[in-house]
Amino acid sequence: MLNDEIRKKREELNKSIEENRDYDYIYKISVELDELIAEYYRENETEEYKKALSKKKNS
Repeated sequence: MLNDEIRKKREELNKSIEENRDYDYIYKISVELDELIAEYYRENETEEYKKALSKKKNS
């Protein structure tokens, strides 16, 4: 699931920061995490939009 991927990527990012890894590596992981979070919000926006349309049709 997307939530699991986000959690794992966040853990990877935090560990990289704690270990003082190379900036470029930390930045790469951060961008990957941002992309996963954006995907999560896109999916949830779509679901909320569908729910709103359904409610409107039933009114």
